[in-house]
Amino acid sequence: MSDPEARSGSAGARPSAGDVGADPEARHGSAGARPSVGGVGASDPEARSGSAGARPSVGGVGASDPEARSGSAGARPSVGGVGAMSGPPLLSVEDVSVRFGALLALSKVSLEVRRREVLAIIGPNGAGKTTLLNVISGFYHPYEGRIVFDGRERTHLAPPDVAALGIARTFQNVALFRGMSVLDNLMTGRLLKMRGHFLLDAVWWGPAKRQELANRAVVERIIDFLEIQAIRKTPAGKLPYGLQKRVELGRALAAEPTLLLLDEPMAGMNVEEKEDMSRFILDVNSEFGTTIALIEHDMGVVMDICDRVVVLDYGRKIADGTPEVIRKDQAVLDAYLGATHG
Repeated sequence: MSDPEARSGSAGARPSAGDVGADPEARHGSAGARPSVGGVGASDPEARSGSAGARPSVGGVGASDPEARSGSAGARPSVGGVGAMSGPPLLSVEDVSVRFGALLALSKVSLEVRRREVLAIIGPNGAGKTTLLNVISGFYHPYEGRIVFDGRERTHLAPPDVAALGIARTFQNVALFRGMSVLDNLMTGRLLKMRGHFLLDAVWWGPAKRQELANRAVVERIIDFLEIQAIRKTPAGKLPYGLQKRVELGRALAAEPTLLLLDEPMAGMNVEEKEDMSRFILDVNSEFGTTIALIEHDMGVVMDICDRVVVLDYGRKIADGTPEVIRKDQAVLDAYLGATHG
C-alpha cells in the first residue's frame, strides 16, 4: 500500500511561489476589514455574512454580537488570546511514525493542537498530511509513538470510538450519501447522539419520536447556520461540488465535535466558494469554540484564517509557528520552491 496523498493529490494544488513569501499586508488589506481569502473577493463583510447579528447559532450557543465574532480590527485572534485557550493542549501527537511496507509515510512527527485554535497542516503533495489526519481519526494506527486527546491516550482506538470522544472530520474526496437528501445526510451526523429501541423506532412513538425531533431541531439549526435552507430536501448527488463540501461540513458539525478535522475543505472551489467556506470555518471556531485542524493547499487561505501552521515534508515535520514566521522560514521555502545544491 502506498501513501494515499501521493495518489489522490489534485493537479495544480501546489501553491505558487508568490503565495509562500507574500507580504502579509498585501493579502490582509487595511486594518478594520475582515480578512479576505487570498486578498480576492468582496471587502465588505456584511455583503458576505448578511446583516449584523443575524447568524443563527447551533444549539443556541455562540456570540450574537458580530464584533465578538469578527473582531473590530480585522485581525485573526492570536494564539493564546481569544482564539486559543491556555493550559494543556487538546491533542498531542508524540513521535508518531506510520509505515506502508517499505514506505515511511510519517517519521517521528510530533505536534500539539491547542484548544480553540485554527491549526493548518500544510506541505507538498505526498508529504503525509492526510496520513496524519487518518492516524488522529483512527483509520490508521501508528507503529511507533502515541496520541493523547484531552488528557487520555487514544493511540489504538477505532474510528467509532474516536468519534465518540468528540473528534469529527471531513474527507479530501466528498463522502456523502449521494442518493439521500441534504437533511438526511446531516442527520447521519447525529447517530452517535441517538439512543433508542428498534420497536419504538419502528412505530415512531414515545421516546423515539421525542429523540428524533430533538435531533432534527439541531440539524435544522445547522442548515440555517450554513445557509443551505434552499437545498435541504435536494439529493446530495445533484448538488454542485462547492455545496457538497458545505453539506459535508454540516454533517461533521452535527456530531458536535470538540476537535474538527478538515481535509482540504476548499479543494476545487472558486474564489467566492472559498470566501464562504473560510467565513463558516471562522464562525464555527469563534461561535462554538470548536478547535479546528485543517489541511489546505491555498496559502492565501492558510495565512488569513489560521492561528498556527505546521509544515510537513516527506513525512517529517520541518516547521511549526505562526503564519508570519512560516512564510519566512527557509526550510518551508526550500520544500515548496526547491533548494539550490552547489
